[in-house]
Amino acid sequence: MPAYDSFVRDLLPPPELWPEFIGLAELNYPARLNCTSEFLDRWAETTPYAPALLFGEARWTYGGLKDRVDRIARTLATDLGIRPGNRVLLRGTNTPMMAACWLAVAKMGAVVVATMPLLRAKEIATITDRARISHCLCQHGLADEVERAGGLKLLTFTPLGDGDASLDRAMARHGGAFAAWDSAADDPVLIAFTSGTTGLPKATVHFHRDCLAICDSFARHTVGVRPDDLFVGTPPLAFTFGLGALALFPWRFGAATVMVETFGPTTLLETIQRYRVTGLWTAPTGYRAMIPLTKDYDLSSLRLCVSAGEHLPAPTWQAWHDATGIRIIDGIGSTEMLHVFISAAGDAIRPGSTGRAVPGYLATILDGDGHPLPPGAEGWLAVKGPTGCRYMDDPQRQQTYVKNGWNITGDIYRQDEDGYFWYVARGDDMIISAGYNISGPEVESALLAHPMVAECAVVAAPDDERGQIVKAYVVTREGISPGAEQVAMLQNHVKATIAPYKYPRAIEFVDSLPKTPTGKLQRFLLRDRAKQ
Repeated sequence: MPAYDSFVRDLLPPPELWPEFIGLAELNYPARLNCTSEFLDRWAETTPYAPALLFGEARWTYGGLKDRVDRIARTLATDLGIRPGNRVLLRGTNTPMMAACWLAVAKMGAVVVATMPLLRAKEIATITDRARISHCLCQHGLADEVERAGGLKLLTFTPLGDGDASLDRAMARHGGAFAAWDSAADDPVLIAFTSGTTGLPKATVHFHRDCLAICDSFARHTVGVRPDDLFVGTPPLAFTFGLGALALFPWRFGAATVMVETFGPTTLLETIQRYRVTGLWTAPTGYRAMIPLTKDYDLSSLRLCVSAGEHLPAPTWQAWHDATGIRIIDGIGSTEMLHVFISAAGDAIRPGSTGRAVPGYLATILDGDGHPLPPGAEGWLAVKGPTGCRYMDDPQRQQTYVKNGWNITGDIYRQDEDGYFWYVARGDDMIISAGYNISGPEVESALLAHPMVAECAVVAAPDDERGQIVKAYVVTREGISPGAEQVAMLQNHVKATIAPYKYPRAIEFVDSLPKTPTGKLQRFLLRDRAKQ
């Protein structure tokens, strides 16, 4: 039996810095647990011909998915020498093979580090260095940035694993069942990187039991996932919202997902109509874009719609309900918590409110000193439940996010007399645009790397379509006369430096930035200016 690589476990925060974990009785999982036994193996044994993943004309059953997962796991263990506890980078769009690779890494006891295909070499290199990653499974056609990052042994795959990519060929040479590694329920299975407001990205660690807990709380009790469900959605599998919505939730209940690589409003609606989709998962931006088009499609198969990633305004909720008759299930989650912890469904929905604590979780509003606030008062949203924050090798941030057993999400909320939570604002410099978390300081760093820029500051600006956009205030170096040409130049520079979705959609050139007498940037003044 291969030796276990304890790198991730050794870098977890000390237990006294962990949040308090609570939950439902049904979340008391056995001490030994590999989540893929529940997500895959049991369905492959009991309902092997049930659909698991659909992609174009392809239809993978649970039995077929298991066969591919076992072949990939065998390839990783035999051909690459990957052992339990090693980290494996995944890079790809939402395809059956991306999902199969996730399961294969988890099944062999290794740790998944999934990344979005939009990330550039610099961002990939930071992640691989932080997590000490040596191997990457990458979708064919997306390998350039990985190769530029350097230091990774690379296998590529096609969307269905039936092409001539290196992983396709390797897995074809292997056959037979691959037994799931005898993991502990609290062995790390996932490192999810989230953009930090400053400095290096935060690495959040989640265990095998955590992956089941989000299914047995939010997905079971709020969403009510059924075996006959067929889901589709826009969030990438590399986002924990997309991982739960399009992979873990259906797999927990023997349901299926339609995988689509690229989305627009029309593509989503066409997919729902074509496949008779029952569940839609996207951000408010997606719902707003689809509303005027719904009349042209047969959406009668839809029974549930879920929104997360950013605040869902009441007008958007109402307009979607008027157009489709469906009540959107809103929710707030975080990478640190793995998935949604406040939500409401059906008749319990109050448009404009995020909802109430999901069964298994507790939530409250705290003041700046950590004291509970009365109903109606605005303060910091705090939550605890069966999942919680464990930053890898980051004790300072751990102590900021976890206080007195509570996970402090960084959101400002108020709670009413009935226990409903109402969003007020973000409490930090994170920008949430069309469901994507974007770090203002990260964009600033990219801008400052351009020789034209002397100083800059990045804040969120309100936007009707995307909720917020990235707006940059830029002080140019002497001798430069800024204009439209310079705006485009800086935007293209940022797109080439970091993930393109992070680029500043608005740039305003200024003579100076507002600062305190000690030289500290007064971001709040720029935020106020951006709202005008």
